[in-house]
Amino acid sequence: MTTRTRTIAVLAAALLGLVSACGGGQSAAPADNAIKVWTLENLPDRLEAQKVLAQRFTQATGITVDLVGVDEDQFQQLIRSSSASDALPDVVGAVPLAAVRSLAADQLLDTDATGKIVTDLQPGTFSPRALELTRDGDAQLAVPSDGWAQLLLYRKDLLTAAGLPIPRNYADFAAAAKALNKDGVAGFVGATAAGDAFTQQTFEHVALANNCELVDAAGTVTLDSPQCQASFAFYDDLVRTASVPGAQDADTTRATYFAGKAATMIWSSFILDELAGLRADAAPSCPECAADPRFLVDNTGVVTALSGPDSTEPAQFGEIVSWTVVAGAAADPATRFVEFMMNDGYPDWLGFAPEGKIPARTGTPQEPEKFSTLWRTLPAGVDTKKPLAEFYPPDVLDGLAGSLDTFRRWGFTQGQGQLVGATLGELPVPQAVAAMTSGEVDAAQAAKQADDAVTELQKSLR
Repeated sequence: MTTRTRTIAVLAAALLGLVSACGGGQSAAPADNAIKVWTLENLPDRLEAQKVLAQRFTQATGITVDLVGVDEDQFQQLIRSSSASDALPDVVGAVPLAAVRSLAADQLLDTDATGKIVTDLQPGTFSPRALELTRDGDAQLAVPSDGWAQLLLYRKDLLTAAGLPIPRNYADFAAAAKALNKDGVAGFVGATAAGDAFTQQTFEHVALANNCELVDAAGTVTLDSPQCQASFAFYDDLVRTASVPGAQDADTTRATYFAGKAATMIWSSFILDELAGLRADAAPSCPECAADPRFLVDNTGVVTALSGPDSTEPAQFGEIVSWTVVAGAAADPATRFVEFMMNDGYPDWLGFAPEGKIPARTGTPQEPEKFSTLWRTLPAGVDTKKPLAEFYPPDVLDGLAGSLDTFRRWGFTQGQGQLVGATLGELPVPQAVAAMTSGEVDAAQAAKQADDAVTELQKSLR
């Protein structure tokens, strides 16, 4: 789930609203020369762009594509109802990590096909961490396409004036937030709302930096470990001593930072085009921004991975979306379609939203940096379109391009994808964070509350 909220429709309406596309008026092809593709990139402009890509694929191969846009919030229900009625798609695009694991648990993935695709495209052209997060043992569950990163943004001008270092670790982050919490500017803004997945993403970003894990290698829940207790305590201290009152979410944190009233903030990479003023309904509004629309973007620094005192390496939260081939699919046309979308069609796919589609495939064997280099030049934005390179220096873009290799996620590499999905539904960690930052419980109690709730969830899945 991205931090740009998707509207949740009634399932019946979603089923009625599934509209197939592509084919360009061509005559129907034989069943073994046609595929049905579901895409979670279902915004109207993106669907239209995918129709064009599908037509290009059909022209090149003779394989027709029945393209169906599906809302992410309805996907799990739709895939299960389609399985029951023997109407599954052949391929699904833009599938988030939790959904990949859910499909695997329901035995709905053709891992031989996705393994072949990765082999054909060469594993060395992919982010190693992206492949790791989409693999279960020797089985390549999905073909990782792209991702968005959780980031720490900070005011370079304020840090420089105060003589503070870039906040790449807990200590420097806390020092900056507390020192800059003055003169009507909050030192930090971050999500604390109880029923919000954005709170989960924000806290998990902080927790991963300190080697706090949801479960250990044996699958035992570990949210009350010393590392996790320290992460809860760190976040609580930031919010209580250097933030703004009341529950915070994606909209309020962005608004505060854009108004010039926060020195640091945790948000996703989807903010980068908005920070650059490329989206009219979410543009910077700081006092200096009226005279200089670039003031805030020019004075914002970006940290990708963080380190905590108990960390073994810098880490960050991020979401990776993938192509999956569904069990029982027409394997050859499905494989050819995904390979097309990860090669000839890849630049256009990334171009839907470069700020939130960092390439998981950096290039080809012949041109190892082809896609990561091209990504920097793709126009970003909503109302105005410009490349991110016009606003962010090379070191920031280099950090973003390489960020997928510092992604970590709770539970996936320990084989607990189903539990992760359950926590994203029930949101026990945001509830514990909200209770802690509102003063109802202390950090140790919040860690235990989260641990107990996730443990109960785990028991219910057995």
